[in-house]
Amino acid sequence: MAFERENFFVARKSVLSKGDFTVECNVSAGANVSKVLSLSVEGYVQSVEALNGVINYSGAVDAKLVIMTEEGEVNTVNSTCPFSSRFESEDIENNQEAFVKVNVIDYNVESVGGEMVKVAVVLEQNGFVVCNSEVGTIDCHDDDVCYKKDEISVIKYIGSAREEITSESEINLRENIKKILLTESHAIVRNVDAGAGFATISGDVITRVLYLSENDKFESGYINDTFKEEIELNGVTRESFVEGDSFVRQDGVVTEIVQDEKGGKILVKVPIVLTIRAFEEGKISVINDIYSTKNEINVTTSSFNMSSISPMAVAEGKIEGSLTLEEEMPRVDKLLFSGGNSIAVTNSYLKDGEIVLEGIAKTTAIYLNDESSSLHSVQLDIPFVISDKYSVEEGGTLSVNAVLNDVDVVVKKGREIYYDAKVKACVSYSNELVSGVISEATLLEEFANKDYAMEIVFAPSGKELWDVAKDARVKEEQIISQNPEVAFPVSEDTPLVLFYQRIQ
Repeated sequence: MAFERENFFVARKSVLSKGDFTVECNVSAGANVSKVLSLSVEGYVQSVEALNGVINYSGAVDAKLVIMTEEGEVNTVNSTCPFSSRFESEDIENNQEAFVKVNVIDYNVESVGGEMVKVAVVLEQNGFVVCNSEVGTIDCHDDDVCYKKDEISVIKYIGSAREEITSESEINLRENIKKILLTESHAIVRNVDAGAGFATISGDVITRVLYLSENDKFESGYINDTFKEEIELNGVTRESFVEGDSFVRQDGVVTEIVQDEKGGKILVKVPIVLTIRAFEEGKISVINDIYSTKNEINVTTSSFNMSSISPMAVAEGKIEGSLTLEEEMPRVDKLLFSGGNSIAVTNSYLKDGEIVLEGIAKTTAIYLNDESSSLHSVQLDIPFVISDKYSVEEGGTLSVNAVLNDVDVVVKKGREIYYDAKVKACVSYSNELVSGVISEATLLEEFANKDYAMEIVFAPSGKELWDVAKDARVKEEQIISQNPEVAFPVSEDTPLVLFYQRIQ
């Protein structure tokens, strides 16, 4: 057989279609609830399974409620609500590795009755699948077939690894602490470096703690810490491309109080789930042109797609906004605290060397009205658009994970509430590269025998040896040996003499 089929593999990273669904959580407060002052909600994915045509996954919604009981006490209730969902598509195959995440788009308290609080959470599911896709090409072992090979770059998927670490941080205070009301922790990846058989993933841990002091004052503070972890993954080299994700397993966050006569200390342990994915670029040699000296050849060329991975980056910006209380709302005489800080990126795109993020930031302001001596809360929804430098070729796929930091809420004139926050976003980017190879070749009918012993062919100026030989259907060696004085590419129109063995 003149031709043998050869295969190679290239990485394909395909985006899954986004979709929304609602999770209803029934939270038991342990006491009769007068009102819900603030609500913090996070969603995360725990397990994923890819089958032909479907990706099944399960996860949990973690809800943290700051409530007021009918006895007037302010308490915190933590609840974890499991859920499951799926993606369906004809393009999904069980040899693909699926990476799924959920983003909280909206949430609200639907009802309060006795000890039960019903919370509705709207989640957006998104993600991608990664696999090595097989591409077919050919090799040749026929002396009458001439071919030219070229080296092409291919990107292959090495694999992924997942590991959970615990970040431990603390806040030292000059006063004693009566009660922890709310802990909001988030993690963001800043950098992933490839090593020999491992990758080092590093980033930031941002924790906000709301507490009640011994003087019954609501206080809050931020802990900004970092993490850095080596994760083993066979096949990774220092030249590999590696990207990573992180999320906080909210149900495992532990906040402890340590106190003495000098003051208090808040210890926070944050479980962070880290995932890395690795790719490598290599060179392979493939036939990119072919002809036969004896037969016509039918050649089929096929295109293929593969994904290139860009270095990860962090975009940063500032969000500002305000809310004017409606006339029927009691005025703000004292802002006590804010809770339920969250951010949802609803759109991201590249433009003129920058990445642009659009979305909504949320928080709930809890305040005191002196006239009625009562607590009230109002939710702020702050639309935002931020941009930061990010120079990559447009047209690819963005993946963004954003977190808030230094959220500040202030009140002016009793009815104007101003919001100010910083945002950090981890950006992953991949682009689809299109290339082509000869995927099939078939020998057809033979050429008629030449009934002459010599032929003169003309090589136009600039013509390469390969092209002249292909047009004449002879081997390059024959042209060189029979026209030793000619150098290629020819500098001018040049006649070439070819001699053949005449067959009677």
